[in-house]
Formats: sequence, C-alpha cells, structure tokens
Amino acid sequence: MNLLRITLLLTISIPFFVLSATNQTIDSFNKAKKILERNVYQDHRITLYCNAEFDSKKKVIPPKGFHTDKYVKRAKKIEWEHVVPAENFGRTFEEWRNGDKQCVSSKGKSFKGRKCAEKVNKEYRYMQADMFNLYPAIGAVNALRSNYNFTMLPSEKSDFGSCNMKIENRKAEPPESARGRISRTYLYMEDTYSRYKMSKSQRQLMNAWDRMYPVTEWECQRSRVIAKLQGNSNDVVQSRCENNKYL
Repeated sequence: MNLLRITLLLTISIPFFVLSATNQTIDSFNKAKKILERNVYQDHRITLYCNAEFDSKKKVIPPKGFHTDKYVKRAKKIEWEHVVPAENFGRTFEEWRNGDKQCVSSKGKSFKGRKCAEKVNKEYRYMQADMFNLYPAIGAVNALRSNYNFTMLPSEKSDFGSCNMKIENRKAEPPESARGRISRTYLYMEDTYSRYKMSKSQRQLMNAWDRMYPVTEWECQRSRVIAKLQGNSNDVVQSRCENNKYL
C-alpha cells in the first residue's frame, strides 16, 4: 500500500468532530439550563417526575390531581434538577469541603460549599453544567427531593397527589416512568467522572432499574442532541439505544 493510499484512508477514518470523554464545553449551570430550554426541550416540554407540561416561560401545567402543601410558589414553574445531586460529586472537591482563599464575601466572610466550588474550580463547573444530568422538574418537587438519594420506600402514599413521587426520611422514590432515565443518568455520571462513585447498594438499584425500565425513543433523541451541543457522548444511553435499534 503506497503512502497516498494510507493518507487517504487515515483522512477518511478520522471524524471531523471528535467527542471528548467528559463535558468540556459548557462550564455554566445557567447557560446549560438555557440551552436545554431552547435546543433540547423546545418540542418536548414534559417534566421528569410528574410528566407535567410546561410552556416556553417555564410555567407548569400540573397534571390532574397533582397537589403539594409545600413550596407552593415553586410548584408553578419548572426548575432544572440535578438527578445526581450536585452535593454527591461536589463534596469531592476541596473548595466545597474547606473553602478557598478566593472564597471571601464582600464583607470579608469566608464561605465554602457549592458557591465556593463554582467560583474557584472549573472542573466542578463542568460537572455541575453537564446537561445529561439535568432534567426539568416541577419546582416544588425539586425542592422537596433536595439532595436525597433514590431508593424503594415502604410507604405507598405519594407526596404529590397523582404524581407518584415519594419522599421519606431523607430518601426519595421516583415514579416508575422516571426510573429508567434516572438509572442511566447515575450510571453515566459514574462512568464518565472518576470523582463520582455510587455506593454498592445504589449501583445495584440503578442497574436493576436500567434493566426493568428500557430506554425510550425520546431518551435516545435527547442524548443525541445533548452530545452534539455538549461535545461528549452518553455511552450508557447510546449502548441501550443501539440494542433497541433507536439509533
């Protein structure tokens, strides 16, 4: 094989756009939310947990029978939920745990936590803004879920009326319709970011939900669009989509 043929083959085999392993494009949580609103969910304005519709101004049209006694004002609009809570990976950063010399308020008071990690550490900002981990949720549901991990709860009572989202003892059980997407988000975050590791029990649950609740065509479409916008792929979702012939 001559040099010209080798050069041509190499040129053809190398893609014009090479995906990175992690999010290396969007380092702003606010920017990520705007991109999701305008470029990913513009034709699919449905929340993760309650399948509630929302409009271009983020106003929620709650499903029939939805109810909440808490965070009533936040129930009127959607918010962008970190499925894997920011604290779960944020506490691996020194700035989150102990602060930094740059994390001083205008009044001279030192601070730490999410605000400090966001201010100082670009790696944290990339993880926080990863759109594969962000889903629309009714504000009140997002508020009450907080940073609680998911599990199966003994109680059969929903905290939101017809939306079968349960929260108890700092744990949350999502509706069946959300479990597949949640599981593959957790698996993606662990697979993509070495900083984040699930507990053994959490990984077992996510693997079980991944098997029990197969990928949907919309989930595959969402993943493809985000990959183009963000510059890295969700290999967990992509492999399920290939197996289900959605790609």
